Amino acid sequence: MTATTQLKGHKIEFLNGEWVFSDKKEPTVTTWENRLCGHCGLNNTPEGHDGCLGTLPGVMNACCGHGQTNEAYVQFLDRHCVRGNDALAIMDILKGESH
Repeated sequence: MTATTQLKGHKIEFLNGEWVFSDKKEPTVTTWENRLCGHCGLNNTPEGHDGCLGTLPGVMNACCGHGQTNEAYVQFLDRHCVRGNDALAIMDILKGESH
């Protein structure tokens, strides 16, 4: 049985002693930065932020979760971290997309 998970919205698997993208069998360690998000289809910004997020004000780090709500998070400058649906809601507010 092969171990599998997701990275940046893409299925990955542990094969021959390393993690690879399941579709092309490319090593994740050397190719992850060149992959578009498997969820929204956008590439990282030049600054390295998730393409769908861009730069969020007052935020140290954030991840959209790439389709996995439980992996989404926002870490503020004071190091406080919010995860999951709450993080996604905060991202929408910070991007000016609150409903």
